[in-house]
Amino acid sequence: MLDNSNRQDMVVYEKDGDVLYIRLPVEFDHFASRNMKVETEALVTAAEIRNVVFDFTRTEFMDSTGIGILMGRYKYMKYIGGNVYVWHVGPHIRRMLDVSGISKLITELEG
Repeated sequence: MLDNSNRQDMVVYEKDGDVLYIRLPVEFDHFASRNMKVETEALVTAAEIRNVVFDFTRTEFMDSTGIGILMGRYKYMKYIGGNVYVWHVGPHIRRMLDVSGISKLITELEG
């Protein structure tokens, strides 16, 4: 497990086999996202990750930066032959995913 913090305002990374779980903070915005591109690419490469799961359990707010991060990780994982999923998406976040069109590209996991 690559747990860098349990704080509500931090991104937490956990590896399980070839899956990287990214537990998003309460606010998935520019501040929370500033290092995510570099960190996820480094973890995906070093740990031979094939699947990335964005866990929205704690997330109450997401802005356009969060949408951009999701699209960027989707494109990167498709390029290397992997997949991206979203998990525990609440109604407000689901609306953002629907309006942006991301819900047509990224599969939502059940459970």
